Formats: sequence, structure tokens, C-alpha cells
Amino acid sequence: MERGNLSSLELYNIPRVCKMCGGVMIFKGVGEYQCEDCNAVDYDDYGKVRCYIEEHRGATAAQIEEAVGVSQRTIRRLLKDGRIEVAEGSKTFLRCEICGKSIRSGQYCPECEIKVHRNLEAKQREMLHKNEHGFGMEQKASEGQKRFKREN
Repeated sequence: MERGNLSSLELYNIPRVCKMCGGVMIFKGVGEYQCEDCNAVDYDDYGKVRCYIEEHRGATAAQIEEAVGVSQRTIRRLLKDGRIEVAEGSKTFLRCEICGKSIRSGQYCPECEIKVHRNLEAKQREMLHKNEHGFGMEQKASEGQKRFKREN
């Protein structure tokens, strides 16, 4: 997943400085951060969306955006990254990027995910096999032996 020059830490607006006292925010888990000085709690985009979804099951991206201020684009990224999923029974859904089948989160349906991983594994095996001989070691073993054979 290419995201330009943004690091994964910048993707979800992670709070680093406390809004209350200016202290350092420490990650506590599941999108939650706590100030090491005044113990104030803040959330990154994932934490805000998750907290809202827990209280408002089946909320749409537009409703979430309006309530917590996280853009629909970021919400779609959370869905594609598999961090949240579309509620069961929802009329909206994602589509597999390969076959178009309806999915609740991620980029691929389970069947296509398996194919993608198998293809990736095959490519890695192929690269490993190509590099098996090391640098400049493509010569046949007998040629190497002749080079170092001592003549009496």
C-alpha cells in the first residue's frame, strides 16, 4: 500500500502533545493516548472512530465524519487497512479489488487474499532461488575446482 511520503504515524493524526498542559502523550492502546504529566486522555483518528462506532453501531461514514471530525477518506483508509469493518446487515459495503465481491473490510475477499499471498510467496521463492548461488558463483563446480587444482 503506497501512501506517498506520509509515515504510518501521520496517517491517523496521532496526538503527540497534550492539549491541556503541553506534556508528552503516551500510547495506551486502541487509539488512546494519555498525557504523562496531567493524565489527560486524547485519541487518534482510529480511536475516535472506534469509540463512536461502539456507541452508534451501523453509523455511516458521513455520520461519523460529522460527529467526530474524521474525514470520510480516513474512514475508508481504516476500512481498507482492516482496522474497522462495515457493520453486518449494512446496505453499504466494500468491494474486493480483484473480483468485485462484497467485503466488510480490507482490500480483498478471503479467496483473492489467499491468491495474492500465494503469488507473493511464489515471487519470493523465485527471488530466493535466483540469489541462491551468491555473487559471481554461477560457474559450475568443476570449473572452480580446475582453477584451484595444484599441479605438481
